[in-house]
Amino acid sequence: MSESIGTSSEDIQLTELPNGLRVVTERMDSVRSVTMGCWVGVGSRDEADDHAGSSHFLEHLLFKGSDKWSTRDISIAIDGVGGDMNAFTSREYTAYSFRVPHIAVDLAAELLGEVISRPTLDADDLESERLVILEELTMAEDTPDDLVHMELQRSLFPDHPLGEEVLGTEESISAMNADTVRKFHRHWYQPANMVVSAAGLVDHDRLVDAMESAFGQLEGGDRPTREVPSEGVRPFCSTEKPVEQTHVALGWRGFGLDDERRFALSLANQILGGSLSSRLFHEIREKRGLAYSVFSSAASYSDAGILTMYAGTSPEKAVELLAVVDHEIAEVIENGFTPEELATAKGGVSGATMIGLEDSSSRMGRLGSNMLLFDRIKPIDEAVAAIERVDLDQLNEVARQVFSAERCVSLVGP
Repeated sequence: MSESIGTSSEDIQLTELPNGLRVVTERMDSVRSVTMGCWVGVGSRDEADDHAGSSHFLEHLLFKGSDKWSTRDISIAIDGVGGDMNAFTSREYTAYSFRVPHIAVDLAAELLGEVISRPTLDADDLESERLVILEELTMAEDTPDDLVHMELQRSLFPDHPLGEEVLGTEESISAMNADTVRKFHRHWYQPANMVVSAAGLVDHDRLVDAMESAFGQLEGGDRPTREVPSEGVRPFCSTEKPVEQTHVALGWRGFGLDDERRFALSLANQILGGSLSSRLFHEIREKRGLAYSVFSSAASYSDAGILTMYAGTSPEKAVELLAVVDHEIAEVIENGFTPEELATAKGGVSGATMIGLEDSSSRMGRLGSNMLLFDRIKPIDEAVAAIERVDLDQLNEVARQVFSAERCVSLVGP
């Protein structure tokens, strides 16, 4: 029998099956859809060099069907109820989801159980998807704003799996075989390393019964053991390409998910380049017209983090653009941010957090990622309170700490 575990919200229920699989749901009576997903705690950082891209390769193959459901049968069934299906691979986890009207929730539960626990992983399917993934790699290499970020990531985490591309390499994908993918699936797609989450007009107990039928025969499993990246970075890289613009990306190391300083860094990012009122957007686009696209972003992994900024500009303006960025970063280090900027950033980050959870898909994602990364569901109020606790001294101290450290510069263009 399953054991129900209480949470801070009466609409959220969490049950852990005897084999370790966690099933978490959030009831939303205001919608008529259900989004259901399976979150697996393995990503590209958990792969050996010669098997790079295994997580992403497997993501492509699971929707190819099971012994009971062919890939076309799945597509017809989902199209027949007006639903959709999706999947993605990150550096630390892989996720699969179905979004359907609430009357088709049993169909989604059956399909999720089938593709995750009983995929065919056919050798012919592997060969066709190999070609697709190789094209995906080529497309990324041919897209300069993708390539500049790929090279920046490698520079921020040199000689570490966090720096490698999620897609793998042409060599590793070309060498991948069905046995390798099947072993990867058997090892990592086990109950202790998975979370099933659902949000919408969903019956928790009914979903638990369905997941017990789908995954009850599986036992235990391992979670990845990960190596913390070293502190060193590569300060500069450039790739010459015959394109119209010079693509510029800069990066600094940030903070992991267990570090409270990440909340202050998220606010610093918002002020620097994460919004339309940000310093970089105002100086680079609005005031000087140096770029159409300019932004910054912050990301946290389990044991590390990054803050990056990007702009694309004409080659003759690249030096001026970098000079503007240098000036803005020097201003942050020397004088910090203002109380008015902090207030605007707090409102922006908190508001975006709440607005981003208005549909069943986003709430399902929050449940699954929270359980996988934190082993609990963090209340929305907790995240908002953490943002509100950041004062101006903390904000400026964290900003100086990050921006005073060695940075990486990545350039792609003529």
